[in-house]
Amino acid sequence: MNAPTPLATEAATPLHCDVAIVGGGPAGLMAAEVLAQAGVVVHLFDAMPSVGRKFLLAGKGGLNLTHSEPHGPFASRYAGRQPQIEPLIQAFGGPEVRAWAQGLGVETFVGTSGRVFPADMKAAPLLRAWLQRLRTQGVQFHMRHRWLGWADGGSEGAGSGALRFAAPAGEVRVAARAVVLALGGGSWARLGSDGAWVPLLTQRGVAVAPLRPANCGFDVLRADAPVGETRRAFLQELIGRTPTPAVGWTPHFAERFAGQPFKTVALSFTDSQGRSFDRRGEFVVTATGVEGSLVYAAAQLLRDEIEAHGHATFHLDLLPDHAPERVLVEVRHPRGSRSLSSHLKSRLGLDGIKAGILYEHLGKDGMNDPVALAHAIKALPITVVATRPLDEAISSAGGVVFEALDEHLMASAAPGVFCAGEMLDWEAPTGGYLLTASLASGRVAGEGALRWLGQE
Repeated sequence: MNAPTPLATEAATPLHCDVAIVGGGPAGLMAAEVLAQAGVVVHLFDAMPSVGRKFLLAGKGGLNLTHSEPHGPFASRYAGRQPQIEPLIQAFGGPEVRAWAQGLGVETFVGTSGRVFPADMKAAPLLRAWLQRLRTQGVQFHMRHRWLGWADGGSEGAGSGALRFAAPAGEVRVAARAVVLALGGGSWARLGSDGAWVPLLTQRGVAVAPLRPANCGFDVLRADAPVGETRRAFLQELIGRTPTPAVGWTPHFAERFAGQPFKTVALSFTDSQGRSFDRRGEFVVTATGVEGSLVYAAAQLLRDEIEAHGHATFHLDLLPDHAPERVLVEVRHPRGSRSLSSHLKSRLGLDGIKAGILYEHLGKDGMNDPVALAHAIKALPITVVATRPLDEAISSAGGVVFEALDEHLMASAAPGVFCAGEMLDWEAPTGGYLLTASLASGRVAGEGALRWLGQE
């Protein structure tokens, strides 16, 4: 293997190394581990002052490492990209992630939901142990180095050119025999995943699907706004203007309930292609819409439906443990001198945000119609018309398409350049699936780079 040279401070004197890894998230760190364990000197570059920033923030409320469910259901979480992701997690799935964490001195446990967490629920101790091991293995870290693409002209380095970085001391160039790109998707730009790499790869002929929000919140259509074509919308389309839907809750509802959770509810949705979602859980009302774990789980279907038709309507069961017949009986029960709010609370336990959403959608007349009220309690329609911005999403869809890569995740248009992590074109719900696939793809990219070095 080539011996590393001191890091260049001028673009004219490039650093020569065996492998350059760009991106210090879980995928990049895992690729570095695979290579370093094989004795390869690895240089890792990241635009941020320290590595693993999104990893640390994701673990702020408890680091969800992976999931304990069997391989079959686990693999199905990757939906349309299951054929490409399944081989990766077959080699490094939930059990392997837990064993890897244990090797770093971090014990794990399975929560009631089947999710796997470190025993202390924290991300920082695991990251510290991981970085210590990588440094001991010889990995060299270069922070505040923002990748600018490849140098024009020449063929030195993987991808037919030296890598260019903007660094505090000026531009740095790096000529590496192999390159692993693990630059993240397009969400949480303040932590480094800003999608700035997209034009750099497309200019090299690497196919990239547009980045889109995944595990994201949505803006709702105002309850009193029409869905579908209206005369006004039709006339606007005739003159080439796209009508803007009325978005958000009424001021009264938003002021009272924004930030509050819906607990013990069920969300169901069937899209125009017949794909269905039906699950219990929780989510949160925002100032303009909805977000949270239950919404994130349905986000892919909702987002795709909005892109195809401009809106998507899911149904909310506010009392999933109550049969429709029982709800109707309780709603019709004589309430005497009690108010409707008191009646719903005493007979069905409906108050607070659940009662508020009923008033929001039914109005006074609808609330006084027992049949309409009972139906809304069991199947309240909520129409969403837009995803929240990409930078607010937990993760992103889109990225380097697998068809542009070989089985080792090397780009066909840039020999010696491997891609891993969230910058690949896949998505998954929260629950440990995102981190597991990122780690697994980092391993495959690292193994691919190792193989490439041996074949040169």
